[in-house]
Amino acid sequence: MESKHKHVDILGVDVTAINMQQTIDTIDEWIRTNHNKYICVVPAHSIFLGYQNLQLREIFNHSGLTTPDGMVIVWLLRLHGYRNVDRVYGPDLMHAVCKHSLQTGWKHYFFGGEPGVADQLSEKLKTQYPELQISGTYSPPFRQLTQDEDNEIITNINHAHPDIVWVGLGSPKQEYWMYEHLEKLSAPVLIGVGAAFDFLSGNKHQAPRWIQRSGFEWLFRLVNEPRRLWRRYANYPLFIFLILLQLFHLKKFSNHN
Repeated sequence: MESKHKHVDILGVDVTAINMQQTIDTIDEWIRTNHNKYICVVPAHSIFLGYQNLQLREIFNHSGLTTPDGMVIVWLLRLHGYRNVDRVYGPDLMHAVCKHSLQTGWKHYFFGGEPGVADQLSEKLKTQYPELQISGTYSPPFRQLTQDEDNEIITNINHAHPDIVWVGLGSPKQEYWMYEHLEKLSAPVLIGVGAAFDFLSGNKHQAPRWIQRSGFEWLFRLVNEPRRLWRRYANYPLFIFLILLQLFHLKKFSNHN
């Protein structure tokens, strides 16, 4: 992981010990210096996927930042002594960056979501931030794109000249997409924010803030989308077991090939 920030190995995934303001400051530096970087926001589910899949783990570990999206991840980082760490949650990060970009003039591109969702998201954000500069939106079809289609998307994004491409394809699809397209896109920053497209467009309900801070947001989401999410959260007991093995130095998890 190329970052001046410290990180903690959680089941082989190098998670950046960072908070929201530090994340915004880092994005600012990348855009000013015209770096090409991508950001992964990782809850426990993403960490577990990285544990299961070496290729995905490598993608997380080659990111510019891999931020703590879930409270469990925040608590683990604090347990390792990083007391300034706070949650860098996808929807909150999008709001914070959009608000900051009113001063900097950054241009945004929204890539992802079901048909029409990226446009709805754009409209909602423009209502909240009328001066926000949005250079384009696109919701790709839920199928394998042809090479010609992919090339056309790359061309369209590059012609829009965004500073930040927000990628809402869900994990792990968005991480693979950012990794594969980083060198093909001229935008300095790609940020994978998963469900933020649905939450901030109004297509899905966010958990109340107190539930988010309690660490039980997963339960709120499971109750609201049981058919889609039950398999994901069925892995949580194993995740906790593996974390305990790592904390008590009973098992090591490789973050390298």
